[in-house]
Amino acid sequence: MRTIGLIGGMSWESSAEYYRLLNQEVRARLGGQHNAESLMFTVDFAEIEALQRAGDWSAAGERLVAAALALERGGAELIALCTNTMHLVADRIEEAVAVPFVHLVDATADRVKAAGLDRVGLLATRFTMEMGFYRERMAAHGVEVVVPPEADRETVHDVIYGELTVGVVREESRAAYRRVMTGLAERGCEGIIYGCTEITLLVNASDSPVPVFDSTRLHAERLAELALA
Repeated sequence: MRTIGLIGGMSWESSAEYYRLLNQEVRARLGGQHNAESLMFTVDFAEIEALQRAGDWSAAGERLVAAALALERGGAELIALCTNTMHLVADRIEEAVAVPFVHLVDATADRVKAAGLDRVGLLATRFTMEMGFYRERMAAHGVEVVVPPEADRETVHDVIYGELTVGVVREESRAAYRRVMTGLAERGCEGIIYGCTEITLLVNASDSPVPVFDSTRLHAERLAELALA
């Protein structure tokens, strides 16, 4: 089994979910008392969030590259970034480390294509929905990504940062997300990507009128697969 290095803390709420899913997946594959061999470097999300708001993606990238290198020095044989938004700087991390970097968007796109879909809606932070890095990577896999209208993007983003990253789950927000997903389905989306690692703290597959692709779970499954290959 290869040791997985997890760059977490964005937020720790979703990093805890990564840890749970990854260990459950390894146990499901190996049985008994098995779990994943892993290391986690947890950054202070307040620092990263401030850099995001300031648009200083370069400094944020430097912070995550340092975390990746620390994991590699600690013995990690695979590196994963436990956040969708900061995959904006994934190329910098991949270039900096000598071990494989497991890209979240690739894991998600592969499952969308395996389901025979090529047009999906995306729920994520405003950065992920509005900046091109996510949609372009999905497009390279032959998947068209549709984002909600501006007002709905603001709602989705505000719930993530104002509630989910601090462990708050509200029924009103769940209803809002259901409405946004219904709107995407009505625009021809064949599925919905939960493209923020906190979203599954609020909604699950039963809340969507079309199939859901949970990027957190799909990334964890890919990591387990590669660690055991």
